[in-house]
Amino acid sequence: MDERYPIGRFDVPEEVDGAKLTAWLYEIEALPRLLNQMVMNLGEDALQKTYREGSWTVKQVVHHIADSHMNSYIRMKLAVTENNPTISTYEEQLWAELADYTLPVEVSLQLIASLHQRWLHFLRSLTEEQLQKKFVYPNGEAIQIKQAIGLYAWHGNHHLAHIKQAIS
Repeated sequence: MDERYPIGRFDVPEEVDGAKLTAWLYEIEALPRLLNQMVMNLGEDALQKTYREGSWTVKQVVHHIADSHMNSYIRMKLAVTENNPTISTYEEQLWAELADYTLPVEVSLQLIASLHQRWLHFLRSLTEEQLQKKFVYPNGEAIQIKQAIGLYAWHGNHHLAHIKQAIS
């Protein structure tokens, strides 16, 4: 197993059917609860554990999930309201070194729970036409909203696996 990708890499599917989309939305919905169950009762020593040498701590992973999913929510809203917008990337590693990553994990757990509630309400309201809208990465690669839903369902599970590795 590659410790960087304990559940494997995400392969963007060309076609996304309704069953797959429903499953991904359920995974996005479940993430706050699963994350909460996994980290809420951890002490500071456990929150400082890493899943592999040189990786982020459990605490940094939780804060990263909040940052990443906020960015995704905004990217998807941009895609619905603009024509193939080019999105901004961010330096994840540098963000993980900023002062807000020292806050208690409860801050990001609350943020993730609220964010996912709004995000899911938004996603479940989208028409098939809206789900096909795209946003574009700075390198020119485009992804449909419905494909990005899969990416972020995977992203949450990917980091849950990292946390499990770290605390096991």
